[in-house]
Formats: sequence, C-alpha cells, structure tokens
Amino acid sequence: MNRLATFRSMIPAALCGTLALAASAPARADFDPQIGQPGSKGIAATSPLFQGWATSVAGFERGPQNAANPAGPLANVGTPENALGDPSSGLVSLGDGGSITLGFDAPIADGAGADFAVFENGFLASAGSFLAYLELAFVEVSTDGVNFFRFAATSLTQTSTQVGGFGMLDARDLDNLAGKYVAGYGTGFDLAELAGVSPLLDVRNVNFVRIVDVVGSIDPAYGSYDSLGNLVNDPYATPFGSSGFDLTGVGVINFAPAPAAVPEPSSLALAGIGLLVTAALRACRRAA
Repeated sequence: MNRLATFRSMIPAALCGTLALAASAPARADFDPQIGQPGSKGIAATSPLFQGWATSVAGFERGPQNAANPAGPLANVGTPENALGDPSSGLVSLGDGGSITLGFDAPIADGAGADFAVFENGFLASAGSFLAYLELAFVEVSTDGVNFFRFAATSLTQTSTQVGGFGMLDARDLDNLAGKYVAGYGTGFDLAELAGVSPLLDVRNVNFVRIVDVVGSIDPAYGSYDSLGNLVNDPYATPFGSSGFDLTGVGVINFAPAPAAVPEPSSLALAGIGLLVTAALRACRRAA
C-alpha cells in the first residue's frame, strides 16, 4: 500500500470534517498558499521555465527513520540517482536530518525571479484544500562544493502540538522550505537572497545544491529550527522506509551564460598577419 493510500485509510470521520472546514478557510496575509489556491507560487515541473535538471550526485547521507532513535534503521526508499533529471525519474527518501548534494552540467546564476526549484511528492488533504501532507527540507547552495550557504527558511506552524506522522500543513505558514507544494510543483529559490552573504559564494556561479531534511519534532532535543529560531513542526514521527524528505528533482531556471570562446594563439597570430598584409596592400595602392 502506498503512502497516500495508507494515510487515507487512517483518517477518521471527525478529521475529515475538520479538513473540510480548513479547505474553506479565508486567505491570510502570511506567505503564498498551496497549489490550487489563488496566488500560489508553486512551479509546475512541465513549465517551460526549466532549462535543465540536476545531473550528478556529489554527496549523500541517509538519516534514520526516527531521529529519536539514531541507532535504528535508516530510510531506505529510492536511490540518490533518482533525484537526477525531472520528477518523473522517481524519488529518494532522505530520512530524519539526511541530506543530498547535487551537481549540474553548468553553473546556476542569479537572474530574474526564482533561479531553481526543488520538488517533493506531497499531496492535498482533499480537492481545493489549503492543507496538504508535506515533508520539508532546508536548501543550501555552494560555489566551491565546500562552503554551503542556507536560504533563510521560515515556519509559522504552531509548536504547541506535534504534527503527527500523517498530519497536515498549511503552505501559508511556510517560506523558503523545499516541499512546500504538492507533487509536480516545485518550490522556487532566488539566489538574489544570498547575494553578499559571503565572499565564498558567487551567486552568478553556483555549482552545487544541497537538500537537508527538516526533523519536524517539536522536542528541542531532536527538532530543526528555522532562521527565526522557531522549531519547524512537520509530520513526525515517520518510522518508515520513506521517512523524511522525498526528493524527486531539482530544476534549473537560470543557468550562467557560457563563457565567450578565447581564440587560440595560432588564430591570433594569423589574424595579425592578415591585418599587416591588408595594411601593406593599402599602402601600395596609395603609392600607385
């Protein structure tokens, strides 16, 4: 039984009523909403904006199925190569706190709007709902493959009650967290937000993107924090082989321009001789 079918079989009737109320909730002025709602910024995998996809795995570290049991089994669904190419290639589950680092055929560069997007396989609670089953991740980028810099993520999800393993999130509470949108729609990231953060990062020459699973526990001993110091509350615990963020692809919107071709020294010499011959011929004509 797949994760969606498992989830649906566990929803009691009372919860269905709650989800129906949430689906009709008025829009708020926090962040943009889920796919299907006006103003959503999710980018479809089929968008012509995408110029390419991740092509290599530079690093991969599985996390455990439960951060509270680090010696327990690791997530085990998918292979890191499933993250290459578009989202139809499959998925790889990172596990609690797991990470994957991807490379590209050409550097990503800061341009207009989002420069790349990250895809996960979340799903709506019900048609037209503001709520969805989402697993989240932080996103980091690097020019040199050694020094990585994280986008400032924000989670406004309440932290008084743990979101359960099959719990729902509202995209309006989330910003700069991969996995904010349902399957088939990527979360865009704009490199302009990291311009000037360090001399070690050139936003016109980003060669690596790292995805780091959010441990969604509200227990400070295990949980992950956003850029404001808030614990990020997302489905936890998920003691399954598919635990953690399920990456399906990273699409590039803005590649760095290809460097201009540098002429070979022999070509420059021939060009110089040609100019000298031309000048000599002109001089002869003037003398005649």
